[in-house]
Amino acid sequence: MPCARLSPGAACVLGAIMLAGGTAHAGGFALNEMSAGAIGTAFAGVAATAEDASTLFYNPAGLARMSGRQFVAVGSGIKPSVEFSNAGSTSAARTPLTGGSGGDAGGWAFVPALFYAADINPALRWGIGLYSPFGLRTSYEEGWTGRYQALESNLKTYNINPALSYKFSDTLSFGAGVSAEYADVKLSRAIDFGSACVGSIGVAPCARAGVLPQAADGRVTLDGTDWAFGFNLGVLYAPTPATRIGLAYRSGINHGLSGGTAHYDKPAALPAALAASRSFADTGVSADLDLPDTLNLSAYTEISRRWALMADINWTHWSRFNALRVRFDNGAPDNVLREEWQDTLRFGIGAHYRYNDAWLLRAGVSYEQSPVKNASLRTPSVPDASRRIAAFGVRYQATPQSAWDFAYAHIFIGNAAVNRAEPPLGGTLVGAFDNNVNIVSLQYRYSF
Repeated sequence: MPCARLSPGAACVLGAIMLAGGTAHAGGFALNEMSAGAIGTAFAGVAATAEDASTLFYNPAGLARMSGRQFVAVGSGIKPSVEFSNAGSTSAARTPLTGGSGGDAGGWAFVPALFYAADINPALRWGIGLYSPFGLRTSYEEGWTGRYQALESNLKTYNINPALSYKFSDTLSFGAGVSAEYADVKLSRAIDFGSACVGSIGVAPCARAGVLPQAADGRVTLDGTDWAFGFNLGVLYAPTPATRIGLAYRSGINHGLSGGTAHYDKPAALPAALAASRSFADTGVSADLDLPDTLNLSAYTEISRRWALMADINWTHWSRFNALRVRFDNGAPDNVLREEWQDTLRFGIGAHYRYNDAWLLRAGVSYEQSPVKNASLRTPSVPDASRRIAAFGVRYQATPQSAWDFAYAHIFIGNAAVNRAEPPLGGTLVGAFDNNVNIVSLQYRYSF
């Protein structure tokens, strides 16, 4: 549904940007970088490998394979590159959109994760994880072509996830956890106050004030926060001592971003009638952010003393993002922005090579579908397309109690064409995004 006339200053921004994050490693704006070991195999086999306490995120049943106490600290740096090429974008008045390419909208983001696990009794273990399962950070230059659809986007989530794992036998274990998740959203876009002026009070008074289309830009900035809750479940089956099969489910989480604010920066020369309009008055806003549930099936097998192979299929329920409803505290009508995202699959294969007792080498490749169906639904905040991941990693066992992991992954993203119209003021952005992502990760593990 298109944004309502004049009132979408907040609505279109919140709808188009809050669901952003095609520059994150996973499809949409999911983050899976909770283990350097998992990154090193392009996330192949993550629900079955279960080699340290970070398995709590991927499959909590894997905790049952361990004993004693263990602490894991992970730090991952994600550097997306997002570059736009214009191919005939037009303004709300059907004239060519002015502006540059926006520069590289990607920037380094640090994603930390902490895990701790310990025994309760020989069969029962508990653990807790602190991590960020969704997030993004993009920033375009002020005067770029698509400024009326996106400028800056910043989404952060913080998840606290305690879990239990029970070992029924040497072949079967089960795990379950609950999540308390905090979401923090801050975003902005430009507003074409010239087009708004001409459309509401006419050309002549706007021309006298010097407020004309694409010549009198303003800005709207929004923020919102929320706590919400979910759960994760997993089962790990080992038909032989050398082979494991893992199945893990993570629930969706529904965030109601209430108590948010919308702040407008307006041109000084804006006619009083428009400056006082409720459509561009600072107000509170709220919206529902429905994060997807996931299902992961993984396999791990040791084919020799040195070699192990792993495979993975992951399903993500992105179709929960069918539409976003935004509500305004100042009485303006609700706005519904259609997204129509689709569910996605990720397929991966990987390998471990044990060089000696101290060194373990990793490598993997994955293919992941994009949740964005086509160019008309793609936004500059979510310039997402199907991607291929190539990764490698290394683990160094420094002592019997401590180990270091390093991993690097590169994401090749397919052509991300865009032909997105956002009436009444956003115009139509036409062109393509050239995207890729680099990921580096360092992990420390200590058992005691």
